[in-house]
Amino acid sequence: MTNQRDLDMPPERHLMSGEVHLRLILVSGKTQDFTFSPNDSATDIAKHVFDNWPAGWEEERVSSPSILRLIFQGRFLHGNVTLGALKLPPGRTTVMHLVARETLPEPNSHGQRNREKTTESNCCLLL
Repeated sequence: MTNQRDLDMPPERHLMSGEVHLRLILVSGKTQDFTFSPNDSATDIAKHVFDNWPAGWEEERVSSPSILRLIFQGRFLHGNVTLGALKLPPGRTTVMHLVARETLPEPNSHGQRNREKTTESNCCLLL
């Protein structure tokens, strides 16, 4: 796991090394680039970011890495999910959101709700 300084190396070196480049965005809109291994999990990333908290993010500092959560393509990444499992494109920077949240929703809980058939309507009529 590395920081901004490693993003300065030539792009062909990144492709050969198998590194994964992440741009993490906070709710405030502040961003920071990091470089990780495909074997790093969401938990590993949260711990690394917590231990290497960017200077520009001081106002958003959290008390523990255990409450840092990654969101990728609209879904929370659970702690054991590795970057390699996400099949991120090599040599490109992938954007993820980083939020502070005590607990995560159960996997697929939102998707399951959408799949259930119901005759109930959630519409309202405005007159």
